Amino acid sequence: MKLPGWLTGYRREWLPNDLIAALVVTMLLVPQGLAYATLAGLPAHLGLYASILPVIAYAIFGSSMVLAVGPVAITALMTASALTPLAAPGSPEYIAGAIVLALLSGLMLFVFGLLRLGQLARLLSHPVISGFISGAAILILIGQLRPLLGIHATGNTALELLWNLVPQLLEAEPLTAAIGLSALILLGLARRRLPQLLVRLGLAGTSATLLGRLAPMVVVLLAAAWVALAGLEARLDVVGALPAGLPQLVLPDLEWQWLGALWLPALIISLVTFVESVAIAQAFARKDGGRIDPDAELRGLGAANLASAFSGAFPVTGGFSRTVVNAEAGARSPLAGILAALLMVVVLLFATGLFRTLPNAVLAAVIMAAAVNLVDLKGLRHAWRFDPLEGVAFAGTALGVLVAGVETGVMFGVVFSLALLVWRASHPHLAVMGRVPGSEHFRNVLRHPEVEVDPAQVIVRVDENLFFGNAEEIETRLCAIVESHPEARHLILVMSSVSQVDATAADMLEYLNATLAQRDIRLHLAEVKGPVMDRLQAGTLLGHISGEVFLSTHEAVARLGSTET
Repeated sequence: MKLPGWLTGYRREWLPNDLIAALVVTMLLVPQGLAYATLAGLPAHLGLYASILPVIAYAIFGSSMVLAVGPVAITALMTASALTPLAAPGSPEYIAGAIVLALLSGLMLFVFGLLRLGQLARLLSHPVISGFISGAAILILIGQLRPLLGIHATGNTALELLWNLVPQLLEAEPLTAAIGLSALILLGLARRRLPQLLVRLGLAGTSATLLGRLAPMVVVLLAAAWVALAGLEARLDVVGALPAGLPQLVLPDLEWQWLGALWLPALIISLVTFVESVAIAQAFARKDGGRIDPDAELRGLGAANLASAFSGAFPVTGGFSRTVVNAEAGARSPLAGILAALLMVVVLLFATGLFRTLPNAVLAAVIMAAAVNLVDLKGLRHAWRFDPLEGVAFAGTALGVLVAGVETGVMFGVVFSLALLVWRASHPHLAVMGRVPGSEHFRNVLRHPEVEVDPAQVIVRVDENLFFGNAEEIETRLCAIVESHPEARHLILVMSSVSQVDATAADMLEYLNATLAQRDIRLHLAEVKGPVMDRLQAGTLLGHISGEVFLSTHEAVARLGSTET
């Protein structure tokens, strides 16, 4: 097998940076791994298992230098959403389903990578992805109120959870709630205030930020130690004994009932995790002037999920917070991830006892502290200001997740993306144009009132491909434009923005030509692209057109103007 490019070009001076980044990321990954496995409805130690072989597999096949792969909140929630209707959380059947889910996701991603389907990243727009993540984050926040406060409530959607949670708020377990809320407050303060405090004490800004991000590990260790010293294990819901040692390789149970029930959730997880991971990887690659290979990312994420399945764990993907920490800690290559995986081996061999008395309320606080940063209200405002339709797609996807559940929310997102695309294509921009005085340039008369217009010539630029979805709309609007110019004798269609014409649109142009001819108005085409001209020559329009086809709008205006005189 060919060695990864980063390994063959590795420089010795990178090693200290990668080692420091590995140490820092491991300190963040331990509490997150435990928390996200719990969020997925699985034994906590599986989150640590999902942080070893998957990380190494991604380093071999992926293309990002700093993307940190492992358990994340979104995939954990999607895992729980897919498996909860099929088996009891934490049961052997539930764990087997999680393994199959990781296997199917891994196979799909890897095969997509082999088929070079990296363009799948464009199936979902950024507002839709942000809306899905924001909705899922709110769902996580609501769901984690149960372990945070010691409340037992059921529900698969945000509305169901709230309906069952609110009446029980006054019945919260006091000790559990006190510990959970205290941990949540400490994590929030550490996130927002600790870096500023450390900077005032003389620490460099980057180092202060990193220490602030390591607060989850400190809070987890302090909580576990306090519960053990105070002898409160019997009064709290704690993680319990974690199995020491490395994960044993397992063979997924490929029963038809699992395959039939999980192929669609696996596909949704694959799509969402790939799009989000590529977005994260590209953002950090741009900072360093690097490049991301989407097909390699598919293979890398696929290999990571396959490795997670054979480790007996659950679906994984690139995590934003860990990637930020990895980059800020100075990671120079995927070796930082491999070193972090080796450090996780040390934790599993020698340090699992540290977490035996860790309250699940603290893990809920860790999850909520991470999830609250995923609610992208700023992104919603930006999308709404940029284009209200984008804002509707963002909000609609988020509401779909909250009201109908995770999988349905993703489907809402896909529908919103496609509907937005179709709506825009079916309602194209048409610009009535005039000549800029003293030049050969033509501009929209609404934006440039100073342009010169010949009453006998109506110049219209079509800013969209012509196809069955917009042919009737364009014909109706062109006829209305001509109606508003009673002196018109020529309609010049500027097709510089048209790259494709289908049969329905070609028929529309023929019908338009005949309609205009009955009113003694000639139809002309200008600036027709080669591929479009090839299509038109294959039809009958050019043999019947009442006017001419011109190379440029200037030539058309000049020629027709001279013939009028």
